[in-house]
Amino acid sequence: MSTYLIANIRVNDSEGYKDYVANVPALIEKHGGEYRVRGGEIQVLEGQWIPDRLVVLEFPDRNKATAFYNDPDYAPFRELRQAVADSALVLVDGCSLNLGTSNGKSCE
Repeated sequence: MSTYLIANIRVNDSEGYKDYVANVPALIEKHGGEYRVRGGEIQVLEGQWIPDRLVVLEFPDRNKATAFYNDPDYAPFRELRQAVADSALVLVDGCSLNLGTSNGKSCE
């Protein structure tokens, strides 16, 4: 079952962030991850949430997602992101759209 890393990122130093953007995609791919959302126009439909830059990564499972985040090769780029941007990250497990099946977690 896929796991998604969802990040809201406010970049404070765009020059410093360029190194992160240039190097992290290869590390995401190393762990089987793929970008599903990388910036783009945001339209809030309800509530007071004012997101900055949204990024959604899909990984094959939670273990691969946490392996990416904890990868020693990612550590310097995580520290760079934390220095040049304000960010909030969450992991959320996906679900099967086939309700009532025994193939993984169904959407509830």
